[in-house]
Amino acid sequence: MDLDAYVAVHRPEWIRLGQLVDRAGRPRRMSADELDEMVELYQRAATHLSVIRGRSHDPNLVDDLASLVTRGRAAVVGAPDQGWHVVGRFFAVTFPAAVYVRRYWVIATTVMSLLVALAFALWIMNNGDARANLVPPDEVADLCRSDFASYYTENPASSFASQVWTNNAWVAAQAVAFGVLFGIPTLLVLLLNSVNLGIVGGYMGSCGEGGQFFSLILPHGMLELTVVFVAGAVGLRLGWSIIAPGPRRRVEALAAEGRAAIGIVLGMAVVLAISGVIEAFVTPSSLPTAIRIGIGALAWAGFVAYVWIYGSRAVAAGERGDLEESLAADLVPVA
Repeated sequence: MDLDAYVAVHRPEWIRLGQLVDRAGRPRRMSADELDEMVELYQRAATHLSVIRGRSHDPNLVDDLASLVTRGRAAVVGAPDQGWHVVGRFFAVTFPAAVYVRRYWVIATTVMSLLVALAFALWIMNNGDARANLVPPDEVADLCRSDFASYYTENPASSFASQVWTNNAWVAAQAVAFGVLFGIPTLLVLLLNSVNLGIVGGYMGSCGEGGQFFSLILPHGMLELTVVFVAGAVGLRLGWSIIAPGPRRRVEALAAEGRAAIGIVLGMAVVLAISGVIEAFVTPSSLPTAIRIGIGALAWAGFVAYVWIYGSRAVAAGERGDLEESLAADLVPVA
């Protein structure tokens, strides 16, 4: 057999198989005919590999075709891709889709939390009795004079960033996990966070340091608080899936929401890391206030745009931030 002629005849099939395998990671963009073609070409390429292995002395040719057949097998039988494709798909599809699906919950949670914070801030600023009795006057003086600002500079930036990330990730994880208790503890986490924010802001405003408060909160707080609100919204929706599962059984609704919640927590951990870096290195820096707030606003806008653009695109393609339909359908082991 003329091996060169054999390779020349079948190489276009291998090239076509490679193109189809590359598209197999996005099956909704493949037609049924293309899927059938990929299966047929994979089977033929496997036969070609067995022929060439016994006759070719070109290890590169054998290795390239073997790699193609391996990729083809993974695409045909659905073997999980252990490469960077999984990570890329998570951040390009799964995570933004899961957040986008819950966007109305996030918006409602954000509005209510900020209103609670604003209400407590105004209460502290306009009610002298509450202001005098809630926190001792000497502690308020220390807060306004140095404690609030020194919080961001009393530790080295690198260790402070790690500390902030750990604390915020824990709060976000709590807000999500507590959703399984009908969302009631999640409401308490959100309430505590909003009350603390409002009280500190109210005291800073009452002593004439409102400008300092916003100049130190906004650079990192826009992104950080958004993540906390997302976590709260996810936890509340998780609890609501138990109370009102809709047409699904409660265990099915809870399982679907829980799987999506885990993915959201993982994605938020990355976003909180960015927020922590801003809080440690940008918030206490000597940069002008407008630039520090601008950096924070840019990070926040980037996150919102990322979720909106990639999330809406993924949802339009049928994604929900959950497992693929073929995997999610198997709720219990079957024989």
